[in-house]
Amino acid sequence: MAKLTKKQKEAASKIEKNKLYSLKDASSLLKVVASAKFDESVDIAVKLGVDPRKANQMVRGVVTLPHGTGKDTKVLALVTPDKEAEAKAAGADYVGLDDYLQKIKDGWTDVDVIITMPAIMGKLGPLGRVLGPRGLMPNPKTGTVTMEIGKAVAEVKAGKIDFKVDKTGIVHAGIGRISFEADKIVDNAHEIIQTLLKLKPTAAKGTYIKSIHLSSTMSPAIALDPKAV
Repeated sequence: MAKLTKKQKEAASKIEKNKLYSLKDASSLLKVVASAKFDESVDIAVKLGVDPRKANQMVRGVVTLPHGTGKDTKVLALVTPDKEAEAKAAGADYVGLDDYLQKIKDGWTDVDVIITMPAIMGKLGPLGRVLGPRGLMPNPKTGTVTMEIGKAVAEVKAGKIDFKVDKTGIVHAGIGRISFEADKIVDNAHEIIQTLLKLKPTAAKGTYIKSIHLSSTMSPAIALDPKAV
């Protein structure tokens, strides 16, 4: 196990062991214990009482964070020429089709989200090995395969994120920056937690939300009381 630095030890000492914090208190405490010289990402990890190996217990969805993610999300719009102007007007960073498909084939993936049209998905299929592992493959369920290109780009730029439970039953998501006011961190965290509650699979039995942890890039995780969110 890696040794903690002096700053990490100091941060950990401010978090009471075995205490479950309210979302409001955890968000305020997170700003106190964060010590990096850069604007750390704020992340949430929610352990769900589901078995992701079973299709009827898979939890996946999208949420628009009220205060955005705090990061400039780079969007690639793979569209036909008649949709290029719409994508650019909405703020897409890269717009085109064949040239970008070739770049991706050659290994380029320097984007956060790819938005495309239903008719183009056939061309993206062969690129699944490149895009899949990086979570970049567009999906109709997350709104990234649509004819409403401008709307989709604008939503992503405004703070729309997609999430998916991993094989250990945990949903991880970046919900802001440490420079955010504590109240904004609370709002963003509350939004994703409420979205997860709405997505509870009917096949999930027992406790659905088992644990919630809030952390920043360099800080220890703070345990939340699932009943107080």
